Amino acid sequence: NSFVTRTNTCGELRSAHVGQEVTLYGWIQYQSFFLLCFSWIRQGLFLVLRDFQGLTQILIPQDEAHHHVKKLLSNAPVESVVRVTGIVSARPPGQENLRMPTGDIEVKAETAEILNSCKKLPFEIKDFMKKSEALRMQYRYLDLRSVQLQYNLRLRSQIVMRMREYLCNLHGFVDVETPTLFKRTPGGAKEFLVPSREAGKFYSLPQSPQQFKQLLMVGGLDRYFQVARCYRDEGSRPDRQPEFTQIDIEMSFVDQAGIRRLIEGLLQYSWPEERGCLTTPFPSMTYEAALADYGTDKPDTRFGMKIVDISDFLRRLDIQFVQNALRCPHGTVKAICIPQGMRYLKNKDLESLKESAKSQFNQEIMEIICRPDGSLESLLTKFLGEKQQSELIQALNMQVDDVVLLAAGEHKQVCSALGSLRLESADLLEAAGLVLRDPMTFHFLWVVDFPLFLPKEENPTELESAHHPFTAPHPSDTSLLYSDPTKVRSQHYDLVLNGSEVGGGSIRIHSAEQQRYVLEKVLKEDSEVLSHLLEALEFGAPPHGGIALGLDRLISLIVDAPSIRDVIAFPKSFRGRDLMGNAPDYVTPEELEPYHIQVSWPLAEKEAKQN
Repeated sequence: NSFVTRTNTCGELRSAHVGQEVTLYGWIQYQSFFLLCFSWIRQGLFLVLRDFQGLTQILIPQDEAHHHVKKLLSNAPVESVVRVTGIVSARPPGQENLRMPTGDIEVKAETAEILNSCKKLPFEIKDFMKKSEALRMQYRYLDLRSVQLQYNLRLRSQIVMRMREYLCNLHGFVDVETPTLFKRTPGGAKEFLVPSREAGKFYSLPQSPQQFKQLLMVGGLDRYFQVARCYRDEGSRPDRQPEFTQIDIEMSFVDQAGIRRLIEGLLQYSWPEERGCLTTPFPSMTYEAALADYGTDKPDTRFGMKIVDISDFLRRLDIQFVQNALRCPHGTVKAICIPQGMRYLKNKDLESLKESAKSQFNQEIMEIICRPDGSLESLLTKFLGEKQQSELIQALNMQVDDVVLLAAGEHKQVCSALGSLRLESADLLEAAGLVLRDPMTFHFLWVVDFPLFLPKEENPTELESAHHPFTAPHPSDTSLLYSDPTKVRSQHYDLVLNGSEVGGGSIRIHSAEQQRYVLEKVLKEDSEVLSHLLEALEFGAPPHGGIALGLDRLISLIVDAPSIRDVIAFPKSFRGRDLMGNAPDYVTPEELEPYHIQVSWPLAEKEAKQN
């Protein structure tokens, strides 16, 4: 308070302050008519004043000498900004409010001033009031007054500060700001373009500082870090924004194990006390194991329902669809067991799960139900004797009222479908009252040994980088890079928290020759676009690697927010728009002229009508 004219904040007054004269500034949260139930006891009017730190009850005097104060505060609209000077008093016995940290005291107003009156609000500033997200984003400056958003942003600030301390003060990292205006990067996400005054030439907003941090290693900085703003021209999702923030890290002379130890220490050091302690090292799992057991490369390990392979059990049975599946390349039969599925799920839920697998993955699903008498109910049971049913129950660890979802087909398709159904089933079970995933339990997991390349969706005969073209091949697979690149594992690693990817990184290619081969021969990219990086690698580039943590996503998981928009001060909407400032917006032809750009206005007008 030494920098401002208040003597105290609204959240710090206690019984020890009784008798002191204080000056408070804040917003009127409640007025006396919310508290009239007490007036017959107290014979007074009240209001509650709020600032960033908390609440204080203000007693409005009733005597004639304070008539002006009474009139001023009684008539002030809710959310008006006021200054109140008064004496701290103990509340009468029995009138304390145990839910307020300041609940033992109140301030008897002596003087007051309305600093800014509030007009009628578009919504009430209360956390329990439901507002549409569009309205909240249109009036984001009002939404920021809510207790939850205040908490989220302050916790985010504290975590970032602790991360800076750990990296810079304890481990010698250098905080370097890298350019926002750069050039297009091959592969990866679609980038935003920024016109220049040179005809036909554009900057790109970087989707990450990837090239710059590698160049900093070539420059000998050894350890780099940045709270980096990044951009992707993609549609928004609950966990993605067109502009986002990541904790960007790069080190020289490091291996995967070193990066992982650094990040585990970083998270332990910056983790909020109220969320418990983190145990390190975090467990790790290969990409293949994650896909086989959970059907995804970002498994939520807070609950079971793992995928079970029953191919060997069913292989010896004469079941046509099973045999057809197993004869195919990479054919398999797998299943997941939904605990107490018959008790918590309805028939329409099971039909919805089967339809989801069909529509999303073109995968047929067969259900198996364990009846109260221990027998099985399924189209499959007509092919199974009593002994075989018992063996299947044992293989799937089924209990009474469990429901099994079975899928047969190509390995990756089956695993992906069952992995999706596993999560959908968990949602349905929790909606019905069975708790599987505690949001205050935090399960970190490293996923490693990803493939270096994947077939392109639009043309499976061509390859693209599974992550980005600068990732080094696994040391054991280097020779395969030149003979069979589809079988090469990468030195990439993802950090997963409760089923969400919160970080990803890799050991980089530091050989110009190998980097050029990957770009030109494997990915068929024009290496000239990256000539500056290739040339830098020829000037004694050290072995190096790094990682980026998605700050928005990490904070949203820590505070159990439904969307990363709840941990960003001024986020974009689901469609990537700023509803408060109405951006993006049109510009005039005169403003576009220096950039040698003309807009097809009929198309722009059509899009405007759609928006």
